[in-house]
Amino acid sequence: MDAALLEAAEVFHPPGTVLQVSPLGSGNVNDTYLVETARGAYVLQRINTAVFGSPEQVMRNLLTLQAHIAGKEQPPQSSRWEHPQLLAPRGSADPWHRCQEGKVWRCMSFIGQARSVDAIEDERQAYELGRGLGRFHQLIHDLPTETLHDTLEGFHITPRYLDQYRQALVRTQAEPCEDADFCIAFIREREGFCSVLEQAKERGELQERPIHGDPKINNVMLDTETGEAVALIDLDTVKPGLVQYDIGDCLRSCCNRAGEEASSPDQVSFDLGLAEAILRGYLEAAGSMLTASDRRFIPEAARLISFELGLRFFTDHLNGDAYFKVKTPGQNLKRARVQFALTQSIEEQWELLQTLLVGLSNQAPAAL
Repeated sequence: MDAALLEAAEVFHPPGTVLQVSPLGSGNVNDTYLVETARGAYVLQRINTAVFGSPEQVMRNLLTLQAHIAGKEQPPQSSRWEHPQLLAPRGSADPWHRCQEGKVWRCMSFIGQARSVDAIEDERQAYELGRGLGRFHQLIHDLPTETLHDTLEGFHITPRYLDQYRQALVRTQAEPCEDADFCIAFIREREGFCSVLEQAKERGELQERPIHGDPKINNVMLDTETGEAVALIDLDTVKPGLVQYDIGDCLRSCCNRAGEEASSPDQVSFDLGLAEAILRGYLEAAGSMLTASDRRFIPEAARLISFELGLRFFTDHLNGDAYFKVKTPGQNLKRARVQFALTQSIEEQWELLQTLLVGLSNQAPAAL
């Protein structure tokens, strides 16, 4: 067992009770480990302070969220739903630890008898993923946004990512190649729609609410026996924002059967059958909190968030892979090509997606 990991784990657990610390999950930002102890299993994370420059604010958001959800009354026959619970280090009131090297650690409860997936398996699973996001939104929609820190200013503000891309393009030291040329041309052709959601917010058609911020497919936990969605994890990005960001990201990550790490853009397509299942599950759980305007911008969100992530991957490639973790050279460039292929597939099915949403919206009442 790595001595440094054992030392970090024992900050939160009595010495001698930690049995094993091993890598967990496939996240792109934080380092995550499973801690097995004599008392049960827990999740240990080292917060990436290069991404989250104010980790204490991240943790205070998590405390606010935890308290809000704990105060909610669940229906007597409600199906299983869990929320990760933070553990305080021994002898501390704050649920995080900054070690001498400056690294920030936290520990939380482990969601047992559940799993996450990196690529969707079937439409029933898609329904559960949508229902899980909807249930989470229902739990947090009345949390006042002013009680949350904006820990990632500009997150999901696509025009800002476009500006960052332009700056990276000027100063990059990445070698030119055919894939990079494709990405540059793809972005140039679509710059005009980058502000579609922000402009709708400015016009008062969309309103900010608390959001998860990163509800991709492997951040939804599924019960290993029933297959039902039982939790959302990786809550560092919880902040004020547009629910369209979350819905669009869920559609983006779930409706590509090839997954984010597809080996070729040719394998990528936006599956309308999966989109129907996701949106049906979401609207059944949270449709009552959405206005007609909220629903109208969901197709725009799916297209925009797919494009936005491709833009971010490509910008990171130009910047030398400073944000997203990579295992091989050029991985962020390949990831960008995958997201741009997904964007194009959504565009090719645009009218079908809009028609699908209208049909589902007619089955579930909108908020007044």
